Amino acid sequence: MVVEQLNNSIKDSKNILLVSHINPDGDTLGSMCGLYSLIKDNYKKHCEMVAVSDVPSTFDFLPNINLVKNISDLDLSREYDLVINLDVAALDRCAGAEVLFHKAKKTVNIDHHETNSGYAQLNIIKADAAATAEVLCGIAQDLNWNISLDSALSLYVGIMTDTGCFKFSNTTQKTMEYSGKLISYGINPADVYQKCYETSSKEMVLFQSFCINKAQFANEDKIAYTVVYKKDLEKFNNGKGEDFTDGLTEKLRAISTTEIAFVVKELNSSTSKVSMRSKKKDVAQICAVFGGGGHKLAAGAVVKSSPSQAVKQILKEIKNKNLC
Repeated sequence: MVVEQLNNSIKDSKNILLVSHINPDGDTLGSMCGLYSLIKDNYKKHCEMVAVSDVPSTFDFLPNINLVKNISDLDLSREYDLVINLDVAALDRCAGAEVLFHKAKKTVNIDHHETNSGYAQLNIIKADAAATAEVLCGIAQDLNWNISLDSALSLYVGIMTDTGCFKFSNTTQKTMEYSGKLISYGINPADVYQKCYETSSKEMVLFQSFCINKAQFANEDKIAYTVVYKKDLEKFNNGKGEDFTDGLTEKLRAISTTEIAFVVKELNSSTSKVSMRSKKKDVAQICAVFGGGGHKLAAGAVVKSSPSQAVKQILKEIKNKNLC
């Protein structure tokens, strides 16, 4: 049984590294902090946690988030007994931590993305789960792990944020059952919601308003998109490096006429990051063209083009696949 293999791998390991994906969101961080607490409470073992890019201040309330190290703080020549990637759909999504993954004696990949190829020695991938945190709930149940309030809060944040507060189509009966169980450990759902969704900085709100104000539309407003340039982001976040784009694609998708929404973010003059959302269309197939992936209604990719060229390429692929 695959969860027993995970159980044995944790038991047999003296040093463990938990890894989140680049540009971390609530699911990868909640899953990482949740598993950290679960391992500490059930195995009395020490873990390290690493993020390969800045952790959004929105999640400063997560238990043990202060223990998450930046990749620049780790010795990249070190060989860990066990490296566990959490919510990392493709190996290159853990960026600078990939070298530590390859050096590890044992590797584990826990995820819920249907495009995940199963790149680790041990893969626990549940494409029907709403979030990686939901996958961890199932593992905790199967292995009869004790769940502390810290673990429950972290996992709840992972599920809540990846389901858009339980309003996305990935929300299932099992999602609600697990979430209800997590709440029973003492979580205040209203408080968690407020911390995740009602604590945006003035700068972030103004930046997103700026981006939405310059949104473009195509195909009789069925397609909505906007471009985020480095200079604009740096202007609004005062050069602090915080990514203010979280949730921007969803705001464009919320427009009544929108069937496909996407945000193109400039990484440098020749590279762009694309985040796509839809109401019914399979946008994962668009992102797959550029080496990306994700879910049918929510996917992303890195395009080796300038933002303006990336927009043209994406619109072309949408047309080629007759999605709009």
